[in-house]
Amino acid sequence: MARYRKKPIIVKAEQFFYDGPQIDGVFYPEVSANGKTYIGDAYVVTIHDQRAYLQNGDWIIEEPDGEHFYPCKADIFEKTYERVDE
Repeated sequence: MARYRKKPIIVKAEQFFYDGPQIDGVFYPEVSANGKTYIGDAYVVTIHDQRAYLQNGDWIIEEPDGEHFYPCKADIFEKTYERVDE
């Protein structure tokens, strides 16, 4: 199999936590009657129009179209991306 190098691109990303700030592109589940827990799982809609469910600590990465997102586990994100100060 041939080998390929990922092109250097800059992505917009934010780390997801249920108790953190609301993130654009994330669909949050209903909140329980006591307002302390969620009923169901949060998710993003991928470029393939599929729901990708989230866990605390996942990174949410914006697709180039600006309308779709995909999750990335924290350990993979840290190995793949480095912060860019603009």
